[in-house]
Amino acid sequence: MQDYLACIAAVDKSVGEVLDFLKENGLDKNTVVIYASDQGFYLGEHGWFDKRWMFEESYRTPLLIQWPDVIKPGSVNNDMVSNIDLPETFLEMAGVKVPSDMQGRSMVPVLKGKTPSNWRKEHYYHYYEYPGSHMVKRHYGMSTDRFKLIHYYYDIDEWELYDRKTDPTEMKNVYDDPAYTSVKKNLHKRLHKLMVKYGDSEKLAKSLIPN
Repeated sequence: MQDYLACIAAVDKSVGEVLDFLKENGLDKNTVVIYASDQGFYLGEHGWFDKRWMFEESYRTPLLIQWPDVIKPGSVNNDMVSNIDLPETFLEMAGVKVPSDMQGRSMVPVLKGKTPSNWRKEHYYHYYEYPGSHMVKRHYGMSTDRFKLIHYYYDIDEWELYDRKTDPTEMKNVYDDPAYTSVKKNLHKRLHKLMVKYGDSEKLAKSLIPN
């Protein structure tokens, strides 16, 4: 934890130096600055240090964007975006056509406050590096603005469902709770569509997702 916090302090200092340089050289008015990261990091939550699980502490990542005269300073947007959207966003900002085979979507409309009506309503995740040094079980799943459905597979077959509205720390698995039967059925269908969309083992999806 001490190493992690030291790293955060160093990153904060370094980002500040970059921003200061832009301002001192008159570049802050025409430069887009994007701060993001890879996965999040546990500091003891769920009894875990490191990352890779689909729980929120590891799943969510920072995304701060400064775009002069486009994004209002201090504004917050809660639309669901993914790191696979970054390349398409850079291309559109630069006036370059986005190749049709890329899997993300440009965030430019979202950043301009004009989120398309068909914008992403769920996010797909898949971790498969097991067996391996981190010993995190293989799992895939999807998250919506409220629910998270996860399937652990390979040498196990376990499902988890979390309602983050009633259980924000994701400590209660409601997958077998009869009250969530319709929710579970809907999420399974959406998960299967995502797996097919991204070409992530359609055979696996069909064989493991319950009817």
